[in-house]
Amino acid sequence: MLQGRYAGKKAVIVKNYDDGTSGRAYGHALVVGLSKYPRRVKRKDSKEKQAKDKRLKCFVKMTNYNHLMPTRYTLDVDLKGVVTPDVLDNATKKVEAQKKAKKLLEERFESGKNRWFYQRLPF
Repeated sequence: MLQGRYAGKKAVIVKNYDDGTSGRAYGHALVVGLSKYPRRVKRKDSKEKQAKDKRLKCFVKMTNYNHLMPTRYTLDVDLKGVVTPDVLDNATKKVEAQKKAKKLLEERFESGKNRWFYQRLPF
């Protein structure tokens, strides 16, 4: 993400609209991203502290293509069933989608795959 509240954060495109829609006449995408990255886990820390450090926070939003910069092209998490364009219309649906996406992304983090996605971008 390049602009806005989540500038500098990593996101995954769930659905793209190259030709736009009636509400948005420009190319845009539905994205799920990490607003809060997991912290480094240390072996000497207690189990509670490790569990706290592994937590992350997600966001779901529509974003203009001009505000995205593609870096990598695959992430083996199936978010299409969890996050759909109609969840953005209702606040409670959006919160539920964020919770489900968070659960999927945390499971992926636990497995140790796609480490690059869970590390902060260098500034």
